[in-house]
Amino acid sequence: MAITAALVKELRESTGVGMMDAKKALVENDGDMEAAVDWLRTKGLAKAAKKSGRVAAEGLVAVAVTGGKGVAVEVNSETDFVAKNGEFQDMVGGIATAALGVADVEALKGADLGGKSVEAVLTDKIATIGENMTLRRMASLEGETVVTYVHNAATAGMGKIGVLVALNGGSEEFGKQVAMHVAAVNPASLGEADLDPAVVEKERTILTEQARESGKPENIIENMIKGRMKKFLSEVTLLGQNFVINPDLTVEAAAKEAGAEITGFIRMEVGEGIEKKEEDFAAEVAAAVAGS
Repeated sequence: MAITAALVKELRESTGVGMMDAKKALVENDGDMEAAVDWLRTKGLAKAAKKSGRVAAEGLVAVAVTGGKGVAVEVNSETDFVAKNGEFQDMVGGIATAALGVADVEALKGADLGGKSVEAVLTDKIATIGENMTLRRMASLEGETVVTYVHNAATAGMGKIGVLVALNGGSEEFGKQVAMHVAAVNPASLGEADLDPAVVEKERTILTEQARESGKPENIIENMIKGRMKKFLSEVTLLGQNFVINPDLTVEAAAKEAGAEITGFIRMEVGEGIEKKEEDFAAEVAAAVAGS
């Protein structure tokens, strides 16, 4: 029987295994889907597959730098307990190093890590550690100098929040201060030009409606909107924010004093954007009693 891409995709989606494992299972079993699933179970991969539906919202962000390139990767686990596991941390550190040689997360999944692909290593760890894990994302940044900072570090180079800052000129010490600021304040963009136009327009609409409710003349309303938009932009853009190290200066002014130009940043926090299922045991029991 011909092993089609659609067949491989179906097996991958039903079991959660990697593409190469799914293809091999189908080849070994002449395209028989049930037999392929059993074959995967005998190889210990079904243990990983059974866990693939569980929410992995804990884990670590790791950062790594070589030359003028820095990367941040997020690898998730189901529990914080596993994030503190040395075996898991070694794997995450290896993945971050591998990320320095690729452009995106899909390429990273296929990158070499100790003779296996990153995706295969992750699958093996799911089976041995016993929790669902996912390589969720990676981001890279290039510049004359790239500085890293990890907040709540679990071990060297990885923790709950990882930050990269790229700058021209200045010092590594100043770059580290900026990275700490980014970790603490979480700016939406570097400057006004980098801000999502939809975010700007939404805020302008809200501020316009608020100003019009004041009942003041149109020319005063326009000035109110300009003033409030200026304040908004100073609060959400890195360069416009008051520097946490010296609140009397904006980050942009502090950079000028330090002889530096900040050209970019990345802030990555474990689990951001993942919807965690809240367990309500009391409600669960009540529902079970009501249904009995």
